[in-house]
Amino acid sequence: MKTVAIVLNTAWNMYNFRLNLARALKNEGYKVVCVAPYDALYTPQIEKEFPFYAIPFDAKGINPFADLKTMWLLYRLFRKLKPDVVLNYTIKPNLYGTWVASLVGAKSINNISGLGTVFIHRSLLTSLVKLLYRFTLHVTCKVFFQNKDDFTLFCSEKLVNPLRAEVISGSGVDLKRFYPQLAHKQHEKIIFLLVARMLKDKGIYEFIEASQKLYLLNSAIECWLLGACDVHNKTAISKEEIETLCARVPLRYLGTSDSVEAVIGKADCVVLPSYREGTPRSLLEAAAMAKPIITTDAVGCKDVVEDGITGFLCQRNDSDDLMKKMAQMASLSNEQRIHMGKMGHEKIKKEYDEVIVIKCYLKAIKELLFYN
Repeated sequence: MKTVAIVLNTAWNMYNFRLNLARALKNEGYKVVCVAPYDALYTPQIEKEFPFYAIPFDAKGINPFADLKTMWLLYRLFRKLKPDVVLNYTIKPNLYGTWVASLVGAKSINNISGLGTVFIHRSLLTSLVKLLYRFTLHVTCKVFFQNKDDFTLFCSEKLVNPLRAEVISGSGVDLKRFYPQLAHKQHEKIIFLLVARMLKDKGIYEFIEASQKLYLLNSAIECWLLGACDVHNKTAISKEEIETLCARVPLRYLGTSDSVEAVIGKADCVVLPSYREGTPRSLLEAAAMAKPIITTDAVGCKDVVEDGITGFLCQRNDSDDLMKKMAQMASLSNEQRIHMGKMGHEKIKKEYDEVIVIKCYLKAIKELLFYN
């Protein structure tokens, strides 16, 4: 039996985004093992179905000694497990998991799920990460990108061999879990929802400013925030600050939820004014539930929306333009918003169904194991 290891920097990510892939691999006859930092909440849930091995990835840290320790622990684990294929997600698993896999003779498939803060705010670290990617992606067997812009960037800067790279439909979305739910009745308040980690780069401040401005024009709206505060990221916003800001404007901070679909179901429109994404999962899930969406014309975000058809695009880092698009959405009739949401659902079914992504992985793994 061939062994496939799935490597991620959080068990939360594993549980919420990769379990259906793991199940599909298991159904195909592979032995599947999960590798991520231990999490008291999510690790036990994963262990109900798959072996879980805890490796302490420091997702945003830049301590070389901590990273060398992670690579050493991965090396010891891979020597023990002898995986045939390693699936890496997020920056450090992509960089370190690939090298360690090559040392033990395993084939690797990387997923560039978004370039994040290090590519938004250019610095010496950006150059270092590019250098690491250039070395790493030339020993990997396959690289999946979640949007054409990232694919083009990596190819143009010779960070990846185009023959080993492919653009897929983000992480896909589970259409059995996220299915259409109609918006509220016409005379109720219109609810705008932002689902994301509370990071500056997700456009949280712009959403808060736009909400305040819009409320002065139209008090028949509510704006909600859903997502984790105090995450380990240099652009993170503290819970205390979020709660302070929400107290000043008509905003509700909902904390976190493992039943995000229940919250999306109550919204009339989902907003994500992010600066850059791979393919934003929250927008895929919202559109799958037939909710119109508003997002920026930034890399990764713009691909999910057909402007004026399934939602609206706004300018990045511009609360005034975001407010105008939210006002435009609020001015539509309930029927118009429902129609926009239905068009978005059809787009997701055609382009972003999780089944499509899983088939890409199954095909790539079979080619690596049996045709190379």
